[in-house]
Amino acid sequence: MKLLITGGAGFIGSNFVHHILKTYPDYEIINLDALTYAGNLENLKDFDNEPRYTFVKGDICDKALVEELVAKVDIVVHFAAESHVDRSIFDSEAFVRTNVIGTHTLLEAARKAGNKRFHHVSTDEVFGSLGADEAPFSEITPYDPRSPYSASKAGSDHLVRAYFHTHNLPITISNCSNNYGPYHFPEKLIPLIITNLIEGKEIPIYGDGLQVRDWLYVEDHCKAIDLIIHQGKIGETYCVGGASEKPNLEIAKAILKLLGKDEGLIKYVQDRKGHDRRYAIDFSKIKSQLGWEPQVTFEEGLQKTVAWFLENEAWWKNVRSGQYQEYYNQQYKK
Repeated sequence: MKLLITGGAGFIGSNFVHHILKTYPDYEIINLDALTYAGNLENLKDFDNEPRYTFVKGDICDKALVEELVAKVDIVVHFAAESHVDRSIFDSEAFVRTNVIGTHTLLEAARKAGNKRFHHVSTDEVFGSLGADEAPFSEITPYDPRSPYSASKAGSDHLVRAYFHTHNLPITISNCSNNYGPYHFPEKLIPLIITNLIEGKEIPIYGDGLQVRDWLYVEDHCKAIDLIIHQGKIGETYCVGGASEKPNLEIAKAILKLLGKDEGLIKYVQDRKGHDRRYAIDFSKIKSQLGWEPQVTFEEGLQKTVAWFLENEAWWKNVRSGQYQEYYNQQYKK
């Protein structure tokens, strides 16, 4: 099988590239990534000389390029997205362009190429915010996005479903909870806390720090997507969660403990605009239909993640300095 993975140089996408190439010796991957700030080819340096792996620098809104690549593959696995909520609050235009128009460009290419198999990776944030006692999100939860980011992802989800109903495009969708693990971009909560503490800096916590998220180790997420693209029912959506609801403050304290740091390094800052209070995922559908459930507990996953950042200091320091963006020129512009 040959896969087109969009956004494969990002956090989850690059972990998925690792998973597929290591799991399926006869599979080939084309990785299409625009290498915006979140794209990092250092995540994939293990495959610089791998004949089954091809990297293409390009924009998912580039119609001609997308049509050329989609025609070469059996399945599109669509990760590419602008995904940082804070950035969407201050400048939402890129989110609408990439997440909505880019997804439409890919869907049209898949349709024109004879209705290629299409898997769309989405987020639990499209469902809005939960109260403390409300049932977790599931596949039948109404959409209620609260940020420009989640609204743009909701729009892309609706487009994907529309292409199934209108054009019989063979699609599946997965809505996941917060991922964490290796190659996580350091502006996000867990890697930000870890790297700040390694450098002896304070860690910023929004508001009272009691916002709750359901945390999913990225390797578990990759295994779920693998199952969905191979065994998922066409036209269906699968919610993928980690069964690990944690307040942000609890996570900060757990990382402080793992690194032997004092809680005095916690710095409370003004809360984010429209900050959703709680997310949680009911993954009973994918468990009952495909036999998936998370294998890595949050405690185990957090230990592994802290260890990875300790062992890969050069990687995250290159991200913070911007040096990582030179890797493309070093490897592909020789």
